[in-house]
Amino acid sequence: MTTARPRTQVITQHRFGGPEVLGAEERPRPEPAAGEVLVRVRATGINPEEALVRSGAAPLYGEPPFVLGRDVSGVVEAAGADVTGVRAGDEVFGMVDGGGYATHVTAPAAHFAARPPALDDVHAAAAPTAALTAWQALLDIAHVAPGTRVLVHAAADGVGHVAVQLAKAEGAYVIGTARADTHGFLRDLGADEVIDDTAADLADAVHDIDVALDLIGGDHGPRTLGTLRPDGLLISAVPGDLGLAPEDVEARGMRFAVVETRPSGERLAKITPLLADARLRLHVETTVPFRDAARAHELIEGGRTKGKVVLVMPD
Repeated sequence: MTTARPRTQVITQHRFGGPEVLGAEERPRPEPAAGEVLVRVRATGINPEEALVRSGAAPLYGEPPFVLGRDVSGVVEAAGADVTGVRAGDEVFGMVDGGGYATHVTAPAAHFAARPPALDDVHAAAAPTAALTAWQALLDIAHVAPGTRVLVHAAADGVGHVAVQLAKAEGAYVIGTARADTHGFLRDLGADEVIDDTAADLADAVHDIDVALDLIGGDHGPRTLGTLRPDGLLISAVPGDLGLAPEDVEARGMRFAVVETRPSGERLAKITPLLADARLRLHVETTVPFRDAARAHELIEGGRTKGKVVLVMPD
C-alpha cells in the first residue's frame, strides 16, 4: 500500500490579468533537493513587482501557470543533502526565486537567515526584498557614510521606508519624497526632510544630493538629475522603467547604477541585528488571509499603502 504524498496549498494563476486571476489550488508538497530546505511558510510579503508579473507587464516567469512570491517567513521542516547549519525546527526568513504564495516552499538554504525572536513571522516576511534592495543599493553600491546626502523616492513604500532607516543608521542625511499624508510617518522613522514631489519642482526643493534611490521609474529618473551634485549617483531599482539612458546621466557628469535584488541569507544575517533591536522597523500596513491574495494585490495596486502588505497562511 502506497502512502499518499503530503499536499501543499498555493496561490497560482493560469492567465495574465487583474487580481481576479489569482486562485488557490492544492499540489503535492515539494521535496528539498541537495542544498535546499523545505520551509513551512507562515507569512509571505507582497511586493509591487508581483502585480506587474501577474498582469503580464513584467513577464519574469514566462507564461502562466506559476506561483508568485519572494518574501517568506516560517519554519524548516526538512533539509536536503549537503545542507549544514540549518535543521528541521529552525525559524527562518528569506527571499526565494518565486513560489512564496504557498504553505510550503523549497529553496537553497543559503537564501535564509535565522529569524530573530523579537520579530514575528508577519514582520519577518515583510523584510527580505525591502531590506536586501535597500542594503544592496545604499551600502554595496553607494557606500553611504556619515554625512552622505541621500534622496529616496517613494520613501513611505515597502523598500523606501527601509531605505530611509538604513541610510540613517549609517549616519546619512536623508530626504524622502512621498504623499503629504505619510510625512509624519517618515519623520518618525528618522527622515530629515520629506517632500511632496507632486506639489513642487523637485530640483527647486532638493539640491546637492550625493545618492538618489529611484523606486518609481518613469520621469522620476530625469527629474532627479537636477538634484544631484557633480559626480552624484542615481540608483534605479526599476530596471524595466528607467526613464532615461545611462549614457545621458554620464554625459552630465553623474553616475548611474541599477540594483538587481538577489537572495542572500548572508546579508539578511547582517541586517538581523538592526531588526532585533528595532533600529530597523518594518511597517506592515495590513495582513490578508492566504486565500484572499487577490485582495492583497488590489491594495498594493491602489498606491495608498505605507510599508508592506503581508499574506498570512492558514494554520
